[in-house]
Amino acid sequence: MLSTEQASSSPYMATTRPPLSLQNGSRNSLSRRYSSATVPPPSSSSSTASTPNSHHNPNAMQHIWIVTGPAGCGKTTVAQGLAKELHLPYIEGDDYHSKSNREKMSNSIPLTDADRWDWLIQLREAAISALTTPSSSSTNSPRPVPPGVVATCSALKHKYRDVIRVAAYDHPSVKIHFIYLRAPEEVLLQRVRQRKGHYMKSTMVHSQFEMLEEPDSEWDALSIDCAASPAEVQRRVNFIVRQKLDEYK
Repeated sequence: MLSTEQASSSPYMATTRPPLSLQNGSRNSLSRRYSSATVPPPSSSSSTASTPNSHHNPNAMQHIWIVTGPAGCGKTTVAQGLAKELHLPYIEGDDYHSKSNREKMSNSIPLTDADRWDWLIQLREAAISALTTPSSSSTNSPRPVPPGVVATCSALKHKYRDVIRVAAYDHPSVKIHFIYLRAPEEVLLQRVRQRKGHYMKSTMVHSQFEMLEEPDSEWDALSIDCAASPAEVQRRVNFIVRQKLDEYK
């Protein structure tokens, strides 16, 4: 049984339908539909997200690709490259952090579980919203792929990934995939130190590794060694994603 304090900070207590109905309990679900190559950050308006569908084939599978890993692993670069490869919309997960979350991270204060719930929910709802309007560019791809969206999210813990997985429970056509970018802490620390103007400081790398629960044993996770050059990492990611898509043909 959860204590009162635990219940107030748990995303699974958002509704009375346990435990995977978190989507219905979001206070900040997004209804905005996105058709451009990059999905804009959340607006101040709130409403219920639409059910994803494909105008070309209502029964087609839809894929949400979540690029994950600690700070410095190259989530944004890889996700943008994958979105370009698949001709899909792209969502930058950091855009959905609240101002207070950003202030904490810029001051090297690790986020708590409670800090992350609304962020994860909003990001999940944005991904579903992006699926409601398939990108028109996908129809022009020389190698057609199922409709979908690519997003970044550190998703460091198993339960954080579970929040994203809720997107598939009410939508059988949606498949969630986590692309985990793995590298030694020293490598990521060096990369973050070389960044200029980014709110995430190098001291946050260690705190993220302390809480990291690698998704190696999770059936919907694809792990990639990201200690190589950006071009090689992108090649590996694009290849493994194409392999995964072939399984649905």
